[in-house]
Amino acid sequence: MDSFIRKPARTAAGEAKEPSRRPPTVKKSTPPDQTNAEQFYYSKQMQGKTHMVVILTDGEQLEGVIEWYDRDCLKLNRIGAPNLLLYKRSIKYMYKAEPE
Repeated sequence: MDSFIRKPARTAAGEAKEPSRRPPTVKKSTPPDQTNAEQFYYSKQMQGKTHMVVILTDGEQLEGVIEWYDRDCLKLNRIGAPNLLLYKRSIKYMYKAEPE
């Protein structure tokens, strides 16, 4: 008997690979467009009538209570001065005023 060496049959490129030992990767979902953090913060300050200091982009400092807000602006009620409607794009930052 002649010894016969068997060669494995060739298969298509995709079939010859061994299955991966890693589980299939799951695509991460994109983060939400809105987190509602801004809404939560403004609502909390309005309900508590918290005195806020608002610093504008030009460096001006205003103090008052936020009465209401919408997508583009907020209304700041001030004591002894006219109430103001501020565009959010003109606000650099804001913080709670120190208690007196």
